[in-house]
Parts: sequence; structure tokens; C-alpha cells
Amino acid sequence: MTLLPFTADLVLTGGTVVTSKSRLRADVAIKDGLIVLVGDASAMPAAVEVVDVSGKFILPGAIDVHVHFREPGYTHKEDWQTGSAAAAMGGTTTVFEMPNTHPPTRSVTELRQKQQAAEKSHVDYGIYGLLAEDNIGELQGLIDGGVNAFKCFMGNTFGNLPSPSTGAMLEGFEIIAPSGLRISLHAETASIMAWRQKRLMEAGRNDPLAHIAARPAIVAAEAVSRAAELAEWTGARVHVLHISSAAELRPLADAKARGVEITGETCPCYLLLDSRDYARLGSVIRVNPPVREHSDSLAIWKALQSGVVDMIATDHAPHTPTEKNKAVIWEADCGFPGVETQMPLLLNEVASGRITLEHYVKISAENPARAFGLWPAKGRIEAGAHADIAVVDMERTETIRAANLQSRGKVTPFDGVHVTGVPIHTLVRGRFVQRDRQLVADTSGWGRQVTDIQRMPPANVRNADQTLAAVLQSPVPLPQGAAT
Repeated sequence: MTLLPFTADLVLTGGTVVTSKSRLRADVAIKDGLIVLVGDASAMPAAVEVVDVSGKFILPGAIDVHVHFREPGYTHKEDWQTGSAAAAMGGTTTVFEMPNTHPPTRSVTELRQKQQAAEKSHVDYGIYGLLAEDNIGELQGLIDGGVNAFKCFMGNTFGNLPSPSTGAMLEGFEIIAPSGLRISLHAETASIMAWRQKRLMEAGRNDPLAHIAARPAIVAAEAVSRAAELAEWTGARVHVLHISSAAELRPLADAKARGVEITGETCPCYLLLDSRDYARLGSVIRVNPPVREHSDSLAIWKALQSGVVDMIATDHAPHTPTEKNKAVIWEADCGFPGVETQMPLLLNEVASGRITLEHYVKISAENPARAFGLWPAKGRIEAGAHADIAVVDMERTETIRAANLQSRGKVTPFDGVHVTGVPIHTLVRGRFVQRDRQLVADTSGWGRQVTDIQRMPPANVRNADQTLAAVLQSPVPLPQGAAT
């Protein structure tokens, strides 16, 4: 045996490495935060520490491109320390955090405030900038200032940020497109929802199912279609958040077939819950967009398996029990924690045979990494990649308990659900942030923003000569026949 000319910091031995295409019994050597070797035990270098993971599976850590860690402004619900601790416990090694904090992340000043708050994160992270009606002039500064993506709220959500007009969206897409940064969309049409909710409230409908009635699937289908047209016109890269209905799958698939740079995600609640659960869960189930019918869940599962839906995310959105438990559905805050429970819930579906472990790696790590410019540094277990790893025990069973969540929002519709398959270790750039199902407390502050990772190449910017900026800068043509 030839001894390698270096000593690794850590070797994981005895496990099975899982990629999106295969699985291989192999050891993994880690040094200076990177995977340096994947192979047979006999090929491993000496190491400062060797951890036996025999019988376990070595997966790339999940990349959740949709979390709300609430800081600054709403830290009674969550902050970066508690939210990232939940991620670490859940096998998630990178998160992308949304801009509807207080203040929203709509300028470089507010971006710096968010970056300072994030310095206590246990896991790596990206930060979204806001695309809104009133900050078009700030978008280029946010791009230059280091945001990782943008978020556009086409429909109302927590924080009551006004939805931008289609005109503002178009100009925003034009500005962002050349950067190659992706624009994530809360794709619901605000005007339809406002009208219907007002009518329902006037009629005295305060029950949980009224939430679905106020936001029928057409609001998502129309918004996805409209956003895809804007993306096709401008060349912007877009991402459809929290797909909840069968109806929006058609415009998503059609846009992909036309070559639009568009991806989509769904969340565990849309896969594992449906309208039959409203009677049992009441206001706890309220989320935007709503959990819908069983037929929608089945259609989304099919789309996730076929690739029409690209990835799993969580829309991790904690609130206090008082804010969630309301007799009047309109008064209940929307959303619930998810970043800690996503992996156990989906691994349970692997254990049941609904999806393969390889496909789970694809939708939880590889596809998010590719879509958001993190590949090849993240999302894979190969030499040269960041050592972002979830070690999974597919035989371990646990019961999800809201009271035990790391999140401050101790409310989840999955309270009491039994799962088979859990992450027993989580490593971020080679360091354990969760070990033996215990948070490693002194890793608060270990996470870093992924600004060092190369951005996506610029998109193919269509109709560049017709952008608003180009038109405003072009000389005014003289009327035909006018004297010069």
C-alpha cells in the first residue's frame, strides 16, 4: 500500500456513498473542508479522526433554497442561530434565506444588515434580494453587493410586501437577467386572491377550508404562465417556489419545452398532506399557497419523479403557537417550520419505496446546486467538492415532535408522524454541526455565505435592444420628414 503524502482531517469509513445515479461502498477522506478522496478503505490516507459509519449512507447535504429565518425584525419567531440549528439537525448544509424580514432585503444597506445577522449560522447560506415595485433602482446594487438570488412576491405573504406590477417585474427581470442570478417567484396572482378573500369574509367563511377557496389553483397557473413569458422575453433565470397544484405543472412544463430557463420546487406539505387534513389540523395547516386536494398531491409526486418539478425545498416559516392557533382562519399566520423535518419525511418515502435514495439526492442536493450556481462545489460527494455531508441511517426510526424542534416555532402539521430514515451526522465543509443526533453547539458561526462560489454564466438576454434601460438611453427619433 502506498502512503499518501498528507494526513486527512477526517475519514468516514464503512459507509455507502450515494449519488443521483448510483451507490458505491466507499470511504470518504476530508481535508481543509474539502473531499479529497472517495474510494476503497485501503486507498485512504492517515487521518486525525476516523469515524465508522458502517451500514450507513453518505449523502450530499440537502440544499434548501427556500427558508425564512425571520431575522432581522421577527426574532420572536426565529433567528439565524435557531433556524440554522434546525437545518443542521435535519441534514441540510446550505440554505437560501428569503427577504421578507423587517426591514426587507431591498437595498445594499439592508443586505449588509442581513449578512451581519447571518454570521451566527451553523450552516452555509445564500441571501435573497427583493424584487419589488419600489426598489428597481436598487437591483444592480444588490447584484454587485453579493446577493445570491432574488425573490419576487407575485402574491401576498407574511410581511405584507406589496406585489409588484407586471411592468415592474419586466423591468426587474431585464436588469437581473445579465447577471445570471435566479429569480424565485411566489407565483400567485394577488388581485384574484384579494378579491376572493374579501368575498369569502363578507359571506362569513372563517373555516380552514376557506383558505383554499380564496386561493384556487388558477392563481398559481396564471402567475407561472405570466412569469414564464417574462422570463422568455428577457432571458432571466426563474424558479417557481412551493408548487402546490396540478394546474401550474402545465405552464411549467410548457415553458421548459420552449427552452425557458425555469425550474420548480415543491415542499413536503404538498406531497404528504391534502384537504382531508384540514379538519384534523385546523389553522396549523394554513400556508401560502394552500395545501390542496389529494389529486394535486398525486400530480406533484409524478412531476417530481419525472423531472418537471426539479427539487424539494421547505418554505421553512416558523410562527409562535399563539400566532398559529386561531379560530378564524384569516387570523392565523401562514407557514410552519420545515428545514428540520424535510429529510426524515422524504427518507420515510424512500423507505416505503415511493422514491429511490438516488432520486432523493437528485432533488435535495444536485438539482438545487445546479440551478442556483453552487455546482460543482456543492451537491455531490466527489473529490474537490465541499465536504457538505449527511450521514443517513435508513433503519433508524423516530417520531417527529414539535416540542423537540430546534426552531422557535414549535408548531408543525407533522407532529407525531413516525419516520424511518434519519440523518445521524451532518457535516458542513468537513466539520460536524450535528453528531449522533445532537447539535454541535459551538458551530454557531461556522456557516458562511456562498459568495465565493462562481456565479452562473449570464443568461441569453433576449430583446436586449427593447429593454426599458436601452429605450431610455436611445436618442429620440425625429418625425419622418422633419428638418435636421
